[in-house]
Amino acid sequence: MSAWLNDETTLRIGTAPHHGVDIFALLRDSADNRADHRAAQVTASGAAWLAGASTHPRSTLSQWEAHPCSPGVLPCGSSFDIVNVPALFGRRMLEQLWAEGPGSGPVATHRGRMLLFAAPGTAQRLPSLLAWEEWGTGSADGARGHRGALPPVLCHGTGDAVTVPPLTGGAGAGGPRWVVAPDTRNPWLPGPDVLLWACVRVGRSAAPSTTGNSIFPPADPGANVYDVTRRR
Repeated sequence: MSAWLNDETTLRIGTAPHHGVDIFALLRDSADNRADHRAAQVTASGAAWLAGASTHPRSTLSQWEAHPCSPGVLPCGSSFDIVNVPALFGRRMLEQLWAEGPGSGPVATHRGRMLLFAAPGTAQRLPSLLAWEEWGTGSADGARGHRGALPPVLCHGTGDAVTVPPLTGGAGAGGPRWVVAPDTRNPWLPGPDVLLWACVRVGRSAAPSTTGNSIFPPADPGANVYDVTRRR
């Protein structure tokens, strides 16, 4: 299952519209010209990995060549699962993962939510681990553990599909965009244990200060804030 959403945007070379561009050449050129935004720039290898999540990778690549600035839809469960959390909680998770943990895999935002790409199988295991931490359903009185500290966590796995940001160009207001873009054919993806650790750290921490040191400076949300060389 794969689909690329309709979009009227076409890549323009000079003054004439050009359909069916060499998407890999385009991504290489974009990476060279936007070195200061590498963390949010998909590479040719990253695009190949994304396409591999679909049942028909070559067809998916053809769709991307026709609509390089359009968001797409890819299935979960084979190449990756998705952990879907509110944007603010997701930012705090990333702060923990990059400041004190092993880093993250690709990450995107869409409609006020943050999508963390995770190892296949995470969608099945993480909910039970969170429930074991007494954050999910738990008892009716809500008197124990960390209940109430964890916002709704949605896990997408086998049988689910998610919207992914465009390979090139920026997203419109509220549209999907990359925070940490895929840049390799074999990206490291956190498993349920790593994401559970991040949730626990955020849930148990005091309310973060809006003036503290953050990897998400409010004045420049598109800045290169991740050291992507730390990925495993």
